Amino acid sequence: MIKDFMEILEERLDRENYRKLMLIKNPLVHSIIAKYIEHCNPKKIFISDGTRKSLEYIREAAIRSGEEKKLKIKGHTVHFDGYYDQARDRENTRFLLPKGVDLGSSIKSIDREEGLKEIHELMHGIMYGHELYICFYSLGPTNSVFSIPCLQLTDSSYVAHSENILYRQGYKEFIERGENKYFFRFIHSEGRLDEYKTSKDIDKRRIYIDLEEDTVYSVNTQYGGNTIGLKKLAMRLAINHAAKEGWLTEHMLIMGVHGPKNRVTYFTGAFPSMCGKTSTAMLDNETIVGDDIAYIREIDGIARAVNVEQGVFGIIKGINSKDDPVQWDVLHSENEIIFSNVLVSKNGFVYWDGTNRDIPKEGFNHSGEWWSGKKDREGNEIPCSHPNARFTVALKAFKNLDSELDNPKGVEVGAIVYGGRDSDTWVPVQEAFNWEHGIIAKGASIESERTAAVLGREGVREFNPMSNLDFLSISIPRYIEINLEFGRKLKRQPKIFAVNYFIRDRYTKKYLTEKNDKKVWYKWMELRVHNDIPAIETPTGYIPYYEHLKALFRKTLNKKYSKRDYIKQFMIRIPENLNKNQRIRRIYENMKDVSTVVFDVLDEEKERLIEAERRYGDYIPPQSFI
Repeated sequence: MIKDFMEILEERLDRENYRKLMLIKNPLVHSIIAKYIEHCNPKKIFISDGTRKSLEYIREAAIRSGEEKKLKIKGHTVHFDGYYDQARDRENTRFLLPKGVDLGSSIKSIDREEGLKEIHELMHGIMYGHELYICFYSLGPTNSVFSIPCLQLTDSSYVAHSENILYRQGYKEFIERGENKYFFRFIHSEGRLDEYKTSKDIDKRRIYIDLEEDTVYSVNTQYGGNTIGLKKLAMRLAINHAAKEGWLTEHMLIMGVHGPKNRVTYFTGAFPSMCGKTSTAMLDNETIVGDDIAYIREIDGIARAVNVEQGVFGIIKGINSKDDPVQWDVLHSENEIIFSNVLVSKNGFVYWDGTNRDIPKEGFNHSGEWWSGKKDREGNEIPCSHPNARFTVALKAFKNLDSELDNPKGVEVGAIVYGGRDSDTWVPVQEAFNWEHGIIAKGASIESERTAAVLGREGVREFNPMSNLDFLSISIPRYIEINLEFGRKLKRQPKIFAVNYFIRDRYTKKYLTEKNDKKVWYKWMELRVHNDIPAIETPTGYIPYYEHLKALFRKTLNKKYSKRDYIKQFMIRIPENLNKNQRIRRIYENMKDVSTVVFDVLDEEKERLIEAERRYGDYIPPQSFI
């Protein structure tokens, strides 16, 4: 006889956990929980109500289970993913699509019925001997037009602990909403664990996204990008809803850039992973609202944005006391922090690649016992920390946290910035001519060299529109059209900029800018948002005058800025820009239903580049356009 879901809950939950769950008057929530308790068969079940007691229970469970270990500094723990489970698994992340539904060749999918059958076969009994943590969250501020309730089921104490740091608690939101069926669901199991407490069966790693049921399934993996459901997995669900409802879900930071007379202008910014996004969001003397994901809505003709998170799952590689003082201070203070895939010394301190401290010759890392010169089974030398090593910490730990983080109405967006890892084409900072030019020639034209944040060969130049390609749940042409439509209904359109932190000298191949130069680019952009200074018109957009940058370098960095550096950095490289234009156009020519506006904007830019080449040559110093 098939059991009723309430019967399952009464049998499997103890009195206290049953009481907590029954305060949520939502039969759909109850039925989902009962279904996966019965199907995955955990040994023990814990319902989190978001109280301090519940959060402490999960935090301590991560230590008890061995998924995390305490470190020397109070509040710090370390987690290790398996050696081959260190990044987002693109190949096995797939949408479950009904027959006849096609989202385009860039989006990996599997037949919905086939995928549901496979994932449920993998999940059958998968939590045997494990504890199941059932948690409730809110994406975005609670009691807001932006907020989306979320239900998370996971047998990983590390995943539950991470989400408690990263997201707003939503148990009360579920109680208040009653029988509302609009919520996201995340079902995760780490599967069998090895002696290091890492996922053992990664050949059966699967991350499947069901848009029809607003559900993400993730099995046989622990890496946060594959398992922390409310992060990039939830983005796929939110993008699908945003497309239908007329708002935007973007892979964007939100920061307050401080201008003259105590003026604060809010910027959003989209960068592929490991391209400077978190370091930008954390710029000292500016304020952070969020470093990764933004929901943007039109409210009374104004674009307003919220950070869907309340914490940071940041890349730690390269963080040092000189270039990243804000992050450095947080990482060395007594905050609740989970470090992942770093080096732990024998005395319990952590180290990572790019720190400006001496790294021990031995310790413990994602490969197990580690020593300088150790190699993996392929003969590759194992660095002290993985290139994609991370830290998880609440935003409240940062001294530069913006006061608007939890504003239920969000912040007004004054500017949008797009950037990627580009060694030879874009100048360090430029302003688009208008909304359409910015969306198409900047956002929808991002190419970036692949980094360690995704599995595969590094250094390959990848097309990544709005740095959101990995997370789209709609076709690229539809996504671009939604962005264009969004701008058209605004009374005040944010200005759009493009930045490039990775431009190199054409001959020496050395970087032409330093890590902290970005502080100046943002001060310049802030002034441009308010039309405080003029700019130079070039074929690809507006660029700064030398005199303005010279003054900003002196004021912001107390640094001399030479005309020679300016000319090298802001030289318009015609051949590279034309090649890029051709590459991007060819990509869109091979897609269906691309708006003619895309080709019009690209063709107009091509004509401007050809005319500039005819007048000035291949490599044009900025002063030629004055």
